[in-house]
Amino acid sequence: MKESYWGVLIVVLGVVAIAFIYFFQSLTNTDEHNYNLLKETTEAAMIDAFDLASYRKDGTVRIDREKFVENFVRRFAENANLSRTYVIEIYDVNEEPPKVSLKVSSTEQSNVTNEIMEFDIENRLDAILETPY
Repeated sequence: MKESYWGVLIVVLGVVAIAFIYFFQSLTNTDEHNYNLLKETTEAAMIDAFDLASYRKDGTVRIDREKFVENFVRRFAENANLSRTYVIEIYDVNEEPPKVSLKVSSTEQSNVTNEIMEFDIENRLDAILETPY
C-alpha cells in the first residue's frame, strides 16, 4: 500500500512540474517574440522614414516623425500575435539625429491552480539610426 502512494505522488509531481514548465515557457516565448518584433520593426520603420531629400540637399541624417509612426504601427500589426492585446507607447521621436523611444506592453494569462494569474510583459527600446559612411 505504501508503494502505491509513492507512485501516485511521483505521477502528481510530474504533472505539476510539466504544468509549470509549460507556463514559464509560454511566458518566455511571449517576451522574446515581443522583443524581437519590437527591435526589427523599429529598425525597418526608421529606415523607411529616412528623409532622403534632406540628406541629398545638405547631408543631414533625419527621419520623418509621422512616417515613422505610421510605418511602425503598420509593420507591428502585420507581424503581431493576433491572440494578444498590445499597447504601444511612443515616448520620443527625434527627427535629427534620428532617435526613438518606445514601449510595447502585453498581458499573459495562465490558469495553473484554478485561479487566473496575469503577468504584464513590457519591452522598452531606445533606438538610434546608424548610417555607414
